[in-house]
Amino acid sequence: MRHGIRVFVGALAATLVLTGCNSGDSGSGGADGAPAKLTFAIASAVIGPKEEVAAYAVAQELGYYAEENLTVETINTDGSVAALQAVASGSASVTAADSGSVLGAVEKNVPVKAVGGLVQNWPWVMAVKPDSPIASGADLRGKKIGVISLASGSAPYARAYVRAAGLDPEKDVELLPVGVGAPAATALNGGQVDALALYTQAYAVMESTGTQLKYLTNPDSLTGIRSLSWAVNARSFDENSDANTRFLRASYKAMLFSAKNPEAAMRIGYKVFPQILGGQSVESRIEADTKSLVAWLKTATPATGTPEEFPDWGAISDQEWNKTMAYTKEAGQITGDVDLGEVWDPSLLSGANEFDKAAVLQQAGSYTAN
Repeated sequence: MRHGIRVFVGALAATLVLTGCNSGDSGSGGADGAPAKLTFAIASAVIGPKEEVAAYAVAQELGYYAEENLTVETINTDGSVAALQAVASGSASVTAADSGSVLGAVEKNVPVKAVGGLVQNWPWVMAVKPDSPIASGADLRGKKIGVISLASGSAPYARAYVRAAGLDPEKDVELLPVGVGAPAATALNGGQVDALALYTQAYAVMESTGTQLKYLTNPDSLTGIRSLSWAVNARSFDENSDANTRFLRASYKAMLFSAKNPEAAMRIGYKVFPQILGGQSVESRIEADTKSLVAWLKTATPATGTPEEFPDWGAISDQEWNKTMAYTKEAGQITGDVDLGEVWDPSLLSGANEFDKAAVLQQAGSYTAN
């Protein structure tokens, strides 16, 4: 089975494509239910236990995409900005991007639109070494903060955190790209940075390999903000709405499966993306990687309740968007309010939620990965 073409698309390359003549979309929708080929731009250069496993790999391996008459491939990009540029240029059909980056792209007239929520519980947190004298945002003056990349949601989070502490992120701190996993841990433990601005799942990976961390408390202004959302090309929204609805439906089914049986989802992730293992055996990695996937799923599913009780997938309220917009302005990603009608279209969600949730839960409960 062909599980996708995985090539790295840098932000510069995506920008060059964006400035070309292609303003379409790589999805080929056509009539309702017709075969369609889509490309999912993963907003990370590294494959890990997050949406590419819980949504894409599970949907691919269990035939959820095939049931929707979809062929879905993947490309990797260097963060949300690059992923949105790929979608806008037509080199990708859909991405799971930072909602603030979607707002920033729309303000700059980049033709993208959010169509469904993904990560709904704020995942970003600041961490330091256990013996660090840094105890709050005010203590970061003159310090170096490690971010995933300057094109990821990590950088605006770090700026907003610093600004909420009364500091100027342009003058009082320095942001350094350190990636995730071992490179980020090495940067912190080796003193190249004084703090990290990562998401909870990334920290779970670091802690599973022995890195000890102390977490700083987020200010109230950073609660209730949406993180990743599914985004598509705005110019081809109407012509590809059916294919995109089917993509969302398959992806949300996979998310429900993963929430019910995360170990099975992780084993499926290894089959679809063997590079996650880094040459190691499944059994040597499965416990730590499953914990990491569970940590990510906690941010991407309702904060309370069980999978059996989860409500409809993908909804984002106007209140949540307004809170996200306020944060995005604070982080410097946008300069003013953005028309939500240009950013957000939930019209696909009704169709995306038209699946037998009980059947998915039953499959997850009885599934044994080969």
